[in-house]
Amino acid sequence: MKPLTLSVAVAAATALLAASALVGASSHREAPLITKVPKVDGTDFYMFRSYESGRAGYVTFLANYQPLQDAYGGPNYFLLDSHAVYAIHVDNNGDALPDISFEFEFRNKFKNLAVPVNGVDVAVPLSNIGSFSTPASAGSGPRNVVESYTVRVSDGGGRNRGKLASNLSSPGGGQKTFLKPFDNIGEKSIPNYARYAQAHIHDIGLPGCADRGRVFVGQRRDGFAVNLGRVFDLINLNPVGAPDSTASTIQDKNVTTIALEVPISCLTKADPIIGAWTTADLPFNGTRKQVSRLSAPLVNEVVIGLPDKDKFNASQPKDDGQFATYVTNPTLPELVEILFPGVKAPNRFPRTDLVAAFLTGIEGLNKPARVTPAEMMRLNTSIPPKAAAAQSNLGVLGGDTAGFPNGRRPGDDVVDIELRVAMGVLLSEADAPSGQLPYNDNVTVKATDFRNAFPYLNTPVPGARN
Repeated sequence: MKPLTLSVAVAAATALLAASALVGASSHREAPLITKVPKVDGTDFYMFRSYESGRAGYVTFLANYQPLQDAYGGPNYFLLDSHAVYAIHVDNNGDALPDISFEFEFRNKFKNLAVPVNGVDVAVPLSNIGSFSTPASAGSGPRNVVESYTVRVSDGGGRNRGKLASNLSSPGGGQKTFLKPFDNIGEKSIPNYARYAQAHIHDIGLPGCADRGRVFVGQRRDGFAVNLGRVFDLINLNPVGAPDSTASTIQDKNVTTIALEVPISCLTKADPIIGAWTTADLPFNGTRKQVSRLSAPLVNEVVIGLPDKDKFNASQPKDDGQFATYVTNPTLPELVEILFPGVKAPNRFPRTDLVAAFLTGIEGLNKPARVTPAEMMRLNTSIPPKAAAAQSNLGVLGGDTAGFPNGRRPGDDVVDIELRVAMGVLLSEADAPSGQLPYNDNVTVKATDFRNAFPYLNTPVPGARN
């Protein structure tokens, strides 16, 4: 691949406003309907070339669900919905339709453990009745609740139900189910949670894929960094202050991560560029209804207008032209100008350059050879990954084309990137009089804050410490 020219780099960075316009938790509680069903609320979606040593031939997908988990939130904690279908969809020919879908379905087995009370066995109200540090089979151990799941690989977004993936870590490699670690109750219940969770990383045999991948589903510490309360309090902070002066509001919150690592050869066709997004469906009148959708960060959170937020969550990428007005005429820069009268919002309308970037990917970076306009995370799998220490947390804006918006890694600071682009850092002074100010939310994040290995996100906060 040829080096990016300056114009391509600028276009790539311009795409960031097309993906979002300001800040907020990436997609936590972003629409009215999803607040009623938090188990299927997608919060963040990451897609990147694996940068773990020896894994450069793979793409890692991380789909986070259930926002703002307080670690102490027992006794039922944060089971995934056994009636839902969670999915990661991949478009590998640019037609805005899913060519491969990885569908996750969960089973929560309640063992109804009991203890003798006055000669009578009485069911306990807790999720465990003893400590554990190794994976227990569905029928053994002190856990009162055991979570397992299947992974189905289908084409056409589930139009063809496809086949179940194999658990190659199971005895004989023929099982079709995978165990999910229980949430991090506390150090007395699970003395070494990191080791316990690590044992739930499974080798996975994907139908139609000659090489094995890896899968993990479990609780992680939320890796998104944001000054959440102050942002939504009418941006109650200094937006040009020190970018690392405040700790992330949600640094003590957990999420549930669906992590899947797939060989690149099993994802691409003739074009090395893929697009992807994650969804969750719930049953409705005998059929499946999509209630959550997420790809690029912050889109539904702070770009889509309140009347259309539920509609966006239920929509398909191929139909995204219906939301174009929110990009051609973004509202949040205008709100910033109202809140900070000394700041001037960009004044070039309509933002047709952003429409192209929002829907197609960037020419010379991650635009497919043939593309139907649609909003999704796009990744050029021919661009080599960078080790954590070499990554720029500003992605393409920092000269690192392996980062956002060419996919998204945990250490990409999408809040600062998108805020600066929203306010016009890439436009002329005439079009964006305040565009060169160093906007940020006073919170930063970088690759070295995370693990260097799959599933990359950190061990979750425990509910209690010894």
